Amino acid sequence: MRAKTPTAPSLDPRARRSARSLDSRAPARPGRVVKQPAHADVRVALDAFRHIVQALRVGRAGEDGGGLGSAQLFALQQIAEHPDASINDVAALTCTHQGSVSVVIQRLVRQRLVAKVGSSQDRRRQRLAVTAKGRRLLGRAPVAVQEHLIAAIAALPVTDRRALARSLSAVARLVAPEGVAPHPPMFFEDVSGERPDRKRGQR
Repeated sequence: MRAKTPTAPSLDPRARRSARSLDSRAPARPGRVVKQPAHADVRVALDAFRHIVQALRVGRAGEDGGGLGSAQLFALQQIAEHPDASINDVAALTCTHQGSVSVVIQRLVRQRLVAKVGSSQDRRRQRLAVTAKGRRLLGRAPVAVQEHLIAAIAALPVTDRRALARSLSAVARLVAPEGVAPHPPMFFEDVSGERPDRKRGQR
């Protein structure tokens, strides 16, 4: 006696519609991320990123402030507010790695906005001082957006702050390109060299 071929279990109309929808999808191409429906909280998170990035882009000294980028303006303000600060001190004040903030300070020194001088307490130790030119610039410059950003994060409850740090770190690990430096530069600071609008050798 021939065995009967088992029949597939019947599906209700909603299940059949779902199955047809899955079958009609085009296969994902190799290396392509399959797009998932965006949840409302994903959009809210991206909008928050957009607002912060927008604020950082426009948060610069502008034409009246010498055209400093937001990173240089932030470092300059911290040096002015903390006399006798070293590069390591400025790194701590800006919540940035020492190597990253050192690049920014070197550019401020080249623009004669900051000078390296001997410490009043220890002549063997170099400290940073804002020059007269730097103080004139700061007199007409807005407060750096990074200062507001650090204050806003610091004002969060401890549990929220730690959750934010863990979550953003997890997102960064997923989207950062391969071979990226372990210590990122300051916001919108070009680490490849001089600003593109300046010719080599031009003072």
